[in-house]
Order: sequence, then structure tokens, then C-alpha cells
Amino acid sequence: MTIPQPDVLYEDNHLLAVCKPNGVLTMGDETGDVTMVDIAREYLRVKYNKPGNVFVGVVHRLDRPVSGVLLFARTSKAAARLSDQFRRGTVHKVYRAVVAGTVDESEGELTDWLQKDRQKNVVSCVSEDTPGAQKSVLRYRVVARQRGRLHLEVEPVTGRSHQIRVQLSSHGLPII
Repeated sequence: MTIPQPDVLYEDNHLLAVCKPNGVLTMGDETGDVTMVDIAREYLRVKYNKPGNVFVGVVHRLDRPVSGVLLFARTSKAAARLSDQFRRGTVHKVYRAVVAGTVDESEGELTDWLQKDRQKNVVSCVSEDTPGAQKSVLRYRVVARQRGRLHLEVEPVTGRSHQIRVQLSSHGLPII
């Protein structure tokens, strides 16, 4: 199996930031497809001529259909510190999305209740009183308007699985 070279955006002794293309998994699943972890590990193994297993700490994930910046820890100490920052919510995450549809406001906040069907790996907007529903909040800002499309900057306040795609779509703004 040939593992592609990553698009490295930043690297030091503690961190590795790479551009994740859409369609590539962050971490492994039952498909056995090559993941960004595999790609990062192989890159570090070759670049630094490391024998054996190379440490790559996953501190956050991006869903398979999403492209964006992935930050990996290169040491267990960096992984622990970054994981703590993500857990405490001190990491500021901003996403960009091009959506079909339009809104009148130049910015806003969406609050919905999401429920995940773990067997099907499908997330849906449901009513607040649905068992297992979790409150999901995201903020958006319109960056550009173009022929029935919006370029949005999106900041999830909560970190629910598939949150951005599901919430935007349920408000008539499916990601293109």
C-alpha cells in the first residue's frame, strides 16, 4: 500500500499540522482505508528515519467528507496538554463552508437538538424532549454572498458529531 505525502502546514518538535483532504479518514475504522494518522506516521518515520512505531497523538478529528487543518501531537506530553485544552474549550475552532441558500442576517446563532443513531452513524435534528437529544449551538457569519450561495465562517459552540452539516442543512443551508 502506497501512503501519500501529507501537505504539512506547520511542524515543530511537539506538533504537526497537516491539511486533510475531503474523503480521507482522520482515524481508522472498519474499512481499513488509509487515514491521516497513517499518513502522518509514515511522513515522520521517513523524515526522521525512525524505526518502529512512531507516536502520532490525535487530539481532534475531522469527519471523512470534510477538508481542513488537522493538528497532531508528536509527543505524549503535547497530546495530554492539547487534549486538555480541547476538553476545557480553550481552543478556538473556525470552519469555512459554502452552502446553498441564503439568510437575511450577516451573522447569527443556531440552536437545535441533535440525536445520533450510532448503528447507522446518522445524526438528525429532533425535538428537545426526544430521549438522548443533545443541545447543539453554532454561530455563523456570512463572508460572501454569490448567486444563491453563501460562504460562511462557522464556530461550533458545542462539539457534536456531524453538527455543522446537520444544523446548517436543517435550516435550509446544505453544504455544497
